[in-house]
Amino acid sequence: MQSRLNPFTAAPEAIDAMVGLERYLHDCGLEYALVELVRIRASQINGCGYCLHMHTRDAREAGETEERLHVLAAWRDSPLFSDRERAALAWTESLTRIADTGAPDADFEQARAQFTEEELVKLTLLIGAINTWNRIAVGFRRVHATGGARTPKASVRTKATA
Repeated sequence: MQSRLNPFTAAPEAIDAMVGLERYLHDCGLEYALVELVRIRASQINGCGYCLHMHTRDAREAGETEERLHVLAAWRDSPLFSDRERAALAWTESLTRIADTGAPDADFEQARAQFTEEELVKLTLLIGAINTWNRIAVGFRRVHATGGARTPKASVRTKATA
């Protein structure tokens, strides 16, 4: 696969705006493990290898287990996820597939039972952000790094802030 263009150089101000949203989401108060699960699940649905590569690595570095990462696509059939994580994952799937789901009341109510209204807004912004990154990466055929390298500006997370 060959990259179509580099959005970081083609429209740096637009990407800087997305990076600003990521900085906000990083420090918004949602649990880091939950944030990464949401990012990974949306990226699985969207088939975004670039984001899957980045966020599974970030999750592992933050202590996420291989077992949970391997069953994330089938989270409904696994006892490894908390009620709060299940609510976030259901809301993630609902909003990522919004054209098909219409964001059902049942998924909203499940999320509302586990998150404050403020957290629910933040979670929804997180889901929207990763879906935008997925569309940038898939649309422009971004190719993830191999080995330990990471493309500059690809993540606002650093080891110091993990």
